[in-house]
Amino acid sequence: MKFSRQRECIREFLAGRQDHPTAETVYANVKKEFPNISLGTVYRNLSLLTEVGELQKISTGIGPDRFDWNTAPHYHVLCTRCGCVMDLKLENIDHINILAGNEFEGRIDGHIAYFLGTCKDCLQKEGEDASLKR
Repeated sequence: MKFSRQRECIREFLAGRQDHPTAETVYANVKKEFPNISLGTVYRNLSLLTEVGELQKISTGIGPDRFDWNTAPHYHVLCTRCGCVMDLKLENIDHINILAGNEFEGRIDGHIAYFLGTCKDCLQKEGEDASLKR
């Protein structure tokens, strides 16, 4: 892959982040350093970095795709209120592949699991809203 300053800026922005930003968030931040960069260029670079295994794309079906710098196998929780995506520290649950395989007449090669819930911030806000109504 040919070196690109814009791609490197995208990499640097994402490196070590825990908040799983959207392409639009990446674009807004990279635009500070490269004012003429287009959203399309950011999307193309995110796709390329995902294809070569440097990023993980999280397509949840709830809101826009998110991007994760951590490409090691791990799980995520999606907040159904605010849409944030958080890492979930969970022991490996690959045994569900065996359970699924017992019910499937083909071969199970893996799984993708997202857990749905309400994040701490939304729960706190919910509690504050409830106390205001009293």
